[in-house]
Amino acid sequence: MQHLNRRKFLKTVAAGIAVAGLPGWISCSQMRTKNVLPRWRGFNILDFFPPRTIDNSHFSATEQDFQWMADWGFDFVRFPIAYPGYLKYDPTSEIPITPEQTVEFNEEAIEIIEKTVDAANQRGLHVSLNLHRAPGFCINAGFREPFNLWKDTDAQQAFYTHWDMWAKRFKNISPKLLSFDLVNEPCYKEDMNDQFSPSSPIPGETYRKVALGCLEVIHNQTPDRLVVADGNQGGSLVTSELEDLPIAQSCRGYYPHYVSHYRAGWVWKNPDDAPMPVWPGVIDGKEFNRKTLEDFYQPWVDLVKKGIGVHCGECGCFNETPHKVFLAWFNDQLDILTSAGIGWGLWNFRGAFGLLDSGRKDVSYEDFHGHLLDRKLLNLLQKH
Repeated sequence: MQHLNRRKFLKTVAAGIAVAGLPGWISCSQMRTKNVLPRWRGFNILDFFPPRTIDNSHFSATEQDFQWMADWGFDFVRFPIAYPGYLKYDPTSEIPITPEQTVEFNEEAIEIIEKTVDAANQRGLHVSLNLHRAPGFCINAGFREPFNLWKDTDAQQAFYTHWDMWAKRFKNISPKLLSFDLVNEPCYKEDMNDQFSPSSPIPGETYRKVALGCLEVIHNQTPDRLVVADGNQGGSLVTSELEDLPIAQSCRGYYPHYVSHYRAGWVWKNPDDAPMPVWPGVIDGKEFNRKTLEDFYQPWVDLVKKGIGVHCGECGCFNETPHKVFLAWFNDQLDILTSAGIGWGLWNFRGAFGLLDSGRKDVSYEDFHGHLLDRKLLNLLQKH
């Protein structure tokens, strides 16, 4: 394995980004620290999120979404991908996938992802390519894996094979246009097929081992490719075991889940049990306010101060939370992230967390090219 020097690597990436003229290293009046990553701001798109074979059905609409993102001043888009979508295997079949099938790639589906990345890049958007479902792991249920990424060598080798493939496909794309986000929200679950199975953090040395395997195959193709590791325990925890590696870390903007995921069916077994969110105030017997948010993000701010790049790959609020509560909470959250120079990606652009067609019952939407635009949310995002 090649020698990996984090500081040398990040200096190389920083220089490349600066030369490229990206709107990075953004300073603001409230900034207390300086993030070595650009403060990328944008959205997740979900075209490749479900575990189904990828096709062209969403491309025209997504291309238009990219244009609107750029027109509104945003510069980042994250693609959370379910790996079965670009396999020869049919993810909708009732036949269990085999370990061998997890690395049999579908050229047509891969080309669609390449085309979508290019469409985003053409509009000045930095793309974060993320395996939301990786061989042997996904934080969500809905597809039965043949092995466990955190326990089985075969699963880890399959994972490296995927990143080797993507590194080769995109080896000539500039780091200013594309980064790799290894695996979404790592955690350990006893039963990966039970949505509500209790989870725990991945042992730090296990996460390090898997990250190193990915770094080797990625940097063999593009030595200055930016690689991002999501925070441990579902994106919430800084991973100290990765701090000496040439790798950035990605936090989440979902704290507290009482606000961000009020009545979300994949979080609450019975949504009627979810306590009504307020901001600031007491929810389920606990006090939440700006100070509790600052305390939650302090380890991530400290990581920035150490010279390690930090980005918030996902943030936002499910559409059942009262809009006024959402905006008050989100304004505090984005202000804290901005003060540390940390960029963010809203989950999602269109849909229940998004700017367009979010389905909220308490919003006066604005008609926008046949879509329902949440103008107040747009103004808040542009403010930060």
